[in-house]
Amino acid sequence: MPKSSEMSPLNPMVFVVGCPRSGTTLLQRMLDAHPDLAVANDTHFITRAAKRELRHDANPLLDDALVERVLSYHRFHRMGLERRDALRAARGAKTYADFVSRLYDLRARQAGKTLSGEKTPDYCRKMPLLHRLFPFARFLHIIRDGRDVALSTLDWASGNKGPGRWDLWPKDAVGACALWWRWQVGSGNYDGARLGPSVYREVRYEDLVGQPETELAAICDFLGLPFDERMPRFHEGKTRDAPGRSAKSAWLGPVAGLRDWREQMCAADAAVFDAIAGDLLDSTGYGRESYAASTNVSERVLECMAWWSDRGRDVKGVMKTG
Repeated sequence: MPKSSEMSPLNPMVFVVGCPRSGTTLLQRMLDAHPDLAVANDTHFITRAAKRELRHDANPLLDDALVERVLSYHRFHRMGLERRDALRAARGAKTYADFVSRLYDLRARQAGKTLSGEKTPDYCRKMPLLHRLFPFARFLHIIRDGRDVALSTLDWASGNKGPGRWDLWPKDAVGACALWWRWQVGSGNYDGARLGPSVYREVRYEDLVGQPETELAAICDFLGLPFDERMPRFHEGKTRDAPGRSAKSAWLGPVAGLRDWREQMCAADAAVFDAIAGDLLDSTGYGRESYAASTNVSERVLECMAWWSDRGRDVKGVMKTG
């Protein structure tokens, strides 16, 4: 058998992306339960450790300084690799993509598998860059109703997480959630359409929790893998049922209805979300509601959109009003 450096690269073979709080971890755990696929969780290092080089080169040459930045990146430990093994993987690698591919090869072998991938939600805004580095990789973009995402984000975001980092957050958290969801999902939709259906596939969160076997079988077909019944049962033997735990920390299986904006979001907040992100709700099949005219809602929407405009965020046209 030829050495891995002499073979066409296989890994990372899949990226799970999406707006945070959309079910990316659920999908990651389901895929990781496949007997031939190991999916890392939120390492972020690929684009961030080489940020400077990737601004100027689609696939930078590898040097000792770049290797060290990867290994010292604060989330790299989530790969579960020993430093000596990662350094060994760097030997003989000429480019950054080759080095990263070898790291994911190593992660797969350590898990007793052949294939590996990555779940980093924010990579939904980095797909063209990742495609240039790994043209063989495929992307699974999980999308959830943005209003349910907002409900989850309100409990999760903070001064150093998600839209809680924005100075808009204390003024209008729901409006910030709407901008956040539209930015992330809109960017993924835009770039995914250009990558094409052989590389990019959208997954509805609601379908994944409502019909996990059916949806996972379709996902496996997209990835060129056989479906395995262990995937929807990823949680068995791992569930930690205790009061106050989130579905993620409790390792619950697929559960529909964890959030329901129709029951849990007030009409004014729902109207603000719809006014900011309604066109994307429509295009992703969730649809918007009709609300009575409100001066307060109009003022909140104008303030949020002015905040966004002032910061000149480049989202490739997806923020145009519908």
